[in-house]
Amino acid sequence: MIAVSSLTKTYGSEPVVNIPSLSIRKGESFGLVGNNGAGKTTLFRMILDLIRPTQGTVTIDGRNVQGNDDWKHYVGSYLDENFLIPYLTPDEYFKFVGKLHQYSDADLGQFLQKFEELFNDEITGKKKHIGDLSKGNLKKVGIAAAFIGNPQVVILDEPFENLDPTSQIRLKRLLQQEREARSVTYLVSSHDLNHVTEICGRIVVLEKGQVVKDIEGEDLLAQLEEYFKA
Repeated sequence: MIAVSSLTKTYGSEPVVNIPSLSIRKGESFGLVGNNGAGKTTLFRMILDLIRPTQGTVTIDGRNVQGNDDWKHYVGSYLDENFLIPYLTPDEYFKFVGKLHQYSDADLGQFLQKFEELFNDEITGKKKHIGDLSKGNLKKVGIAAAFIGNPQVVILDEPFENLDPTSQIRLKRLLQQEREARSVTYLVSSHDLNHVTEICGRIVVLEKGQVVKDIEGEDLLAQLEEYFKA
């Protein structure tokens, strides 16, 4: 589904990402972890063609993401609040994104129903602009918008950051339900080892831009805790 080949990103003389080869299978829940500065967000930005690699390629379904927009129709993402439009209300923003995917008002209303628990009556139906929302509510808006259009691939950078414990649990449950219902391919980065190992069946550890661990199967949390405590 997603293939990385000879991918590097260098700022000045400092390599930020250096991945010879990495592939993510269709329907896979892929977790990306690492300490600050490991290159997680940079890798996601190159996968989404938001920044150009120094060298190498990223392909989605065999299509190079550079110079090709076809893959964008089935990939949803939220990396940070720069993805949002601060002068719109959440309702206006959802309607804007919905129109890009040919959603009618009825389609959009039905879609947003599954996020009601996560929104906790703080997002829709209010007059507050996105730019005035809390960090946690910004994240809720961005994550919900990433799912508009029923994408086959969803890429989320630190989705649990800034969410209160109740919202973290609700988000985790929602992500698991979407995966089971539609076989969504997830790419999720997180500092929260507990949540990411509950959502993802495969975890890659980045260190200084390089893949140092790629694990699947049982006891993922124990393996990661053992690695990071060293």
